[in-house]
Amino acid sequence: MRIASFFENLPFSLLVALIWVLIAAAVGRRVHRHATIDVFWGAGFLAVLLECLVASSREHPQPSALRYVVLALVGVWSLRLSIHLAFRQRGASEDSRYVAIMAGAKGRHETFYAFKMIYGLQGLLLWFVSMPLQWTAFSSQLDWLVVPGLVLGLVGVFFEGVGDEQLRRFVANPVNRGTTMNQGLWRYTRHPNYFGDALVWAGFYVIACSSPWGFVTILSPLTMWWLLTSLSGKPMLEKKLTKTRAGYQEYVTTTSSFVPRPPKKHRNT
Repeated sequence: MRIASFFENLPFSLLVALIWVLIAAAVGRRVHRHATIDVFWGAGFLAVLLECLVASSREHPQPSALRYVVLALVGVWSLRLSIHLAFRQRGASEDSRYVAIMAGAKGRHETFYAFKMIYGLQGLLLWFVSMPLQWTAFSSQLDWLVVPGLVLGLVGVFFEGVGDEQLRRFVANPVNRGTTMNQGLWRYTRHPNYFGDALVWAGFYVIACSSPWGFVTILSPLTMWWLLTSLSGKPMLEKKLTKTRAGYQEYVTTTSSFVPRPPKKHRNT
């Protein structure tokens, strides 16, 4: 691996990320819903990885077949996530998170404010979080660490996909309206989809570590895990569900907040 090639390409991968969120902004403006950026989020990593693979092909005209396996994993994870969110948002009103963000505009130009606080920020995050994937794209050789990395990624995709489908079916049943989902994977963790996402990024990082100096991309998965567990993922969602779902407080006391484990027995006090 010629490390210089990775760094030389960073402005171009950043440009791809920013163009991607600009497209998301245009679609969001069209449908009057900034939550559209969530649909573009997953697929954006595939777009950045493809740009990096094309750029690296000039240096490695016959890349390792393992890189195509990694590309397949990223494609399955990213496209499943984007398609799932696209279907979930059909006919939905604006997400409360983005309503709260846009409330800060306070008379300022809303389009510029939205790009700064939503699209531009997520474009930069997309670019930074994707560093392990970018590093892998420019790696000429990948060692045995690819295997555990792929396993982590596949387990993560399983948790995300199964958890999302179980929740979709639960919400679609009118009998469950206003109640708390505590079945299937949701019996063992309050956030199987977020846990799965964390495993996916752990897998991508381990794969990056299969090439020399890949460990330097550690800040990228750490940022993603922090977002999921401490900022925009779990805390914001749980604050909302506590107010809107019957039995959620009891669910919190008996069910793991992140890593799956058997539920605790509820004790009456």
